[in-house]
Amino acid sequence: MPRIFDNIDLQLLPILRETLKVSYRADFCVGYFNLRGWRRIDDLIEQYVGGENACCRLLIGMQSLPSDEVHAAFSLVSGDGRIDNSSIVRFKKRMAAEFRQQLTIGAPTNQDEAGLRRLSHQLKSQKVIIKLFLRHSLHAKLYLVHRNDANTPTVGFLGSSNLTLPGLAKQGELNVDILDHDACNKLQKWFSDRWQDYGCVDISQELAEIIDRSWARQELVSPYYIYLKIAYHLSHEAIAGLSEFRIPREFNNLFDFQKAAVQLAARHVTRRGGVLVGDVVGLGKTLVGTALAKILQEDCFLETLIICPKNLVLMWQEYVNNYRLLAEVMPISQVQNKLPKLRRYRVVLIDESHNLRNREGKRYRTITEYIAANESKCILLSATPYNKSYLDLSAQLRLFVPEDQDLGLRPEALINELGGSSVGELEFIRKHQCSVRSLAAFEKSEHPDDWRELMKRYMVRRTRSFIKENYAHTDETGRKYLAFSDGRRSYFPQRVPRSLKFPLEGSDTDFYARLYSELVIEVINQLNLPRYGLGNYIIAKHKQPPTDTEQHFINSLFRGGRRLMGFSRTNLFKRLESSGVAFIQSIERHILRNFIYLYALEHGLDIPIGTQEAELLDTSNNDEDADSVVAALFDTEIEEDDSTTSPQVEVTLFSNEEEKASKTEKVFRQRAESIYQEYTTRYQRRFKWLRSTLFDIKKLKRDLLEDAKALINVLQQCGEWNPQKDEKLTALIKLLTKTHPQDKVLIFTQFADTVRYLADNLQLSQITNVAGVTGQAKDPTVMTGRFSPVSNGKREQISSSDELRILIATDVLSEGHNLQDCAIIVNWDLPWAIIRLIQRAGRVDRIGQNADQILCYSFLPAEGVERIINLRGRLRKRLQENAEVVGTDEAFFEDDDARVILDLYNEKSGILDGEEDTEVDLTSEAFQIWKKATDNNPGLKKTIEEMQNVAYSTRAHTPQPVQPEGVLLYMKTTEGNDSLIYVDRLFSPA
Repeated sequence: MPRIFDNIDLQLLPILRETLKVSYRADFCVGYFNLRGWRRIDDLIEQYVGGENACCRLLIGMQSLPSDEVHAAFSLVSGDGRIDNSSIVRFKKRMAAEFRQQLTIGAPTNQDEAGLRRLSHQLKSQKVIIKLFLRHSLHAKLYLVHRNDANTPTVGFLGSSNLTLPGLAKQGELNVDILDHDACNKLQKWFSDRWQDYGCVDISQELAEIIDRSWARQELVSPYYIYLKIAYHLSHEAIAGLSEFRIPREFNNLFDFQKAAVQLAARHVTRRGGVLVGDVVGLGKTLVGTALAKILQEDCFLETLIICPKNLVLMWQEYVNNYRLLAEVMPISQVQNKLPKLRRYRVVLIDESHNLRNREGKRYRTITEYIAANESKCILLSATPYNKSYLDLSAQLRLFVPEDQDLGLRPEALINELGGSSVGELEFIRKHQCSVRSLAAFEKSEHPDDWRELMKRYMVRRTRSFIKENYAHTDETGRKYLAFSDGRRSYFPQRVPRSLKFPLEGSDTDFYARLYSELVIEVINQLNLPRYGLGNYIIAKHKQPPTDTEQHFINSLFRGGRRLMGFSRTNLFKRLESSGVAFIQSIERHILRNFIYLYALEHGLDIPIGTQEAELLDTSNNDEDADSVVAALFDTEIEEDDSTTSPQVEVTLFSNEEEKASKTEKVFRQRAESIYQEYTTRYQRRFKWLRSTLFDIKKLKRDLLEDAKALINVLQQCGEWNPQKDEKLTALIKLLTKTHPQDKVLIFTQFADTVRYLADNLQLSQITNVAGVTGQAKDPTVMTGRFSPVSNGKREQISSSDELRILIATDVLSEGHNLQDCAIIVNWDLPWAIIRLIQRAGRVDRIGQNADQILCYSFLPAEGVERIINLRGRLRKRLQENAEVVGTDEAFFEDDDARVILDLYNEKSGILDGEEDTEVDLTSEAFQIWKKATDNNPGLKKTIEEMQNVAYSTRAHTPQPVQPEGVLLYMKTTEGNDSLIYVDRLFSPA
């Protein structure tokens, strides 16, 4: 009675090994052969002499796919069963590919490597001969072992087990041993007949070669080859984009780096429904976005809706006309009115998409609903895709990626933090209750590596230094340049810092000395700022409960909290540094708004509440004073229609010169009463209104009045501002009339009030061809065209009398405009982060800039910068003290480095050469590595492409602090996603 080997009660592998120990040859026939499973018996085969009669002959049946078997069964063509040579060659190639694929599954181990090397040796020495049976499908599983044993010279095992570890030892099978002489002889004849069949081909040498070219090879692959193989895999999307998409003829003038961006972006948008083009300022995102829309128009027959800031509508309309796009341009300020009724556009292009960071906003919801309802593909353009939070990125991705969509990858760094592998995944699900492979999951991670992996699938982002290093040519003098299609060159100019000194003390009036006095600084630091912390004054119990609308407003007050107060206090200091007139105007408005609140509280009237959005108090988003009515126009939830213009809605602070001169509490109270009436009528829509009885009236009145009186005292100490005695203004006029009397000059300031002050006073000083542009300008594209006609393609349209020599602008305006006819910028005031200075320089340091140098002037006190540094330091301390009270770590303003201010003062070279962001998308970076290595070396390209997908190499390395020892691992997941990780000796991510 034969024994049954089912791998449950009795395993086949131990008995097979025992039988092989006293054998001199063996014949195996299996349907599937696992190369790595061979090591379970290879030590016993090693004792064989080798050759046809002293080896292990392994016959592998050619398996058919189920679909192939169905086709064969019902085929109308009848065959004679013979196989031709071409079919043999085809099947051998297919089997070789399957064995190569087999070696790419799972992680290699030292034991597997040693076992594969022994198999290769045994194949070459003919201790193992492997043939492929091709005449027909063969599913047999037979093991015949020939032994030097007179009683049982042949032992057979027949059943279901393939020559794999699961088949021999782990999974349930059904096998029996065959000891009968006659049965064994018949089985041996059956095997020999098939072994000698015409359709049975030897693949031993091919298998040995496959092993010798795999990760189990004896000699190491060059580490450089592994590096290039990683780059090749990581750049797959870019390589595929280049082959799949053709640049439209109208865009043949694009630089190579722009073409690469278009083709990679086209790959992203067609595969994933959207792309974020995040190249830094000055690299031509508008042109890239237009070319991408044109590809989708020509290849997919799709029309485009372009949503952009209202001051860029004219520019986009020109692009639509010039490149014959089937597109409609819509200002973002009109989306709530127009999108719900708009016809279907299958592509939505959003310029300056970083403005859609607030997922709770009405505009955001309107745009998201339109995209979802119309199944539109998304093209997002932004030089600053995220500010301080990765949630800025996810907000933009959510425009076209549902939060629960399976992304095929998960936030690995966060999962590792929670325990790694399945443990970390289960802990994540328990903690966050969402799919681990969703956008919502990534929003829980603050690890840069997680976001880098995610954004690789959706973002194209390159920096100027990346373009300069990878796409630029070098002339005979060593300077880098980009070549236009007509042969012209666009050089990368040097940014040269220059300081403009103005006195704080010692002048006739000491205006600036009074502004920077201890009194002013201390008053600002001690302000209660109750209008920006109204949530602190809401009473717990109401005689008349708030309505649903009122409760919604109240909730928003609590969300603002200390953050709004921090921005408000910071902005007062920023305006103090900007100009005396901007600071004084801001204080006057602040006092007046306090008395408007006091008037409402004292008379039991509703309170007009201004913006509670911290973003709108950020000077990078809004150049108007938060306490001016003009600032209300920036409220992102107020919608415009086609007839809406940008009226001068600023109310007059004082009705006559007498009031303006006195600036007493009585005057402010009188003016507040009349302005409150204007608020309730003319400007009612610009405010949200709450009943005064919802607040602690006594406490709120006390703090409002205390702040107002303190600021009135500051106004009286400072006195009237006299532009004729403004030393800083005098220094600017000298620069424009003496140092650069004929050159174009671009002047930057953070505040619209300062723009108006400078424009008015430069014109009064008989300086001509001057204009100021702020975020409230009706048509800034016209102004920038007059200032920089060549770079905007308007040289023929702008006459010399209309051309501007001096343009004064705020940071808000500078998005998306070509200003590179100019090579001199002036920083009238210093932003509180070096990155803003770098961005300002980038407004003129764009493709097409012809100057060798860009001069970057910055105003600084002649007596030294210590006072500015100390002022900022004291504010920082005050904000930190306030933050500690409420237990928040919110950052109120950008990092301020005293070293930066000192370097600007001393005109240190290179201070403005930094990048706005050094991050380049991984695909673009990998593609450039691959391209530079293989463009002129087709042999290397072929070698790397044909290298098997599992490979490793090592090299000696002495660890350094910035270059520790470790392993760089690339892996592709089953979903086709790339994974790149660097681990140290302890297998911790480095």
